[in-house]
Amino acid sequence: MAAPRSCALWGYYGRGWSRVMRGCRLPGLRSSWPGSPLGARLLSQEKRATETHFGFETVSEEEKGGKVYQVFESVAKKYDVMNDMMSLGIHRVWKDLLLWRMHPFPGTQLLDVAGGTGDIAFRFLNYIQAQHRRKQKRQLRTQQNLSWEEIAQKYQNEEDSLNGSHVVVCDINKEMLKIGRKKACAQGYKTGLAWVLGDAEELPFDDDKFDVYTIAFGIRNVTHIDRALQEAHRVLKPGGRFLCLEFSQVTNPLVSRLYDLYSFQVIPVMGEVIAKDWKSYQYLVESIRQFPAQEEFKEMIEDAGFQKVTYESLTSGIVAIHSGFKL
Repeated sequence: MAAPRSCALWGYYGRGWSRVMRGCRLPGLRSSWPGSPLGARLLSQEKRATETHFGFETVSEEEKGGKVYQVFESVAKKYDVMNDMMSLGIHRVWKDLLLWRMHPFPGTQLLDVAGGTGDIAFRFLNYIQAQHRRKQKRQLRTQQNLSWEEIAQKYQNEEDSLNGSHVVVCDINKEMLKIGRKKACAQGYKTGLAWVLGDAEELPFDDDKFDVYTIAFGIRNVTHIDRALQEAHRVLKPGGRFLCLEFSQVTNPLVSRLYDLYSFQVIPVMGEVIAKDWKSYQYLVESIRQFPAQEEFKEMIEDAGFQKVTYESLTSGIVAIHSGFKL
């Protein structure tokens, strides 16, 4: 039996437009079908809403996800080498500064998103263990009657050295996670570390789970930055901290000109020579220019619900560390 003639409204969660089926008239509702001027405008708005950038190229939102995945799948094996070459090793200092600004306490539960090769995770574990060793040495100096065996046993208990701290590395790219796991095995990281395949825009974790959320050089590759920030807020415990290390806007005009010259004329060539991949590194350079400046990104973090949001520009603004709290 044929269903009665009816109307259907399809909501698009604020990104698209409500569509009314042909032949349906609602009292007081102006026609918004493509044949009308309003309909044409709405179609144009919907098209713009589903378009985004992939470097300097305009692509659909669905297409961007696949393209970014291919970039990191392609560069995964040479990712760490290229980071050293492109930044002349300075990326290591930036990441160390991120950990020093974090200053994690014993028992900290960290989520590192887009952290496939483990750079932040390994630094976190090293930081916690160094804290433990310093505390251990202070305690041992006050205990004069311990035997050699007792002292050695205290140093050999690896699980105790983390004091319950744990880091989860979450990345959408399998190849990046594969490289990270290999590095962890080679460098002897056995405890306090987990690897999870997941999307920054839809994290596979419960609410209020982590003390700290970090994302280093990853958020500019996300299709919907606002959704990633909202997810960061969701998975953090009340009082939890968000930390982002990302390329930003250079503040010194002279440095800016030199930086642009180096970025566009040298880095893609370096990518071709070392990683046999010009296009991926051309995208990475272009994606930096498309990312919001420090103050604009600060406002986006605040819009996601974070409070006490601050940022610190490093190396004349080539990168910045943004910090916020879930209060």
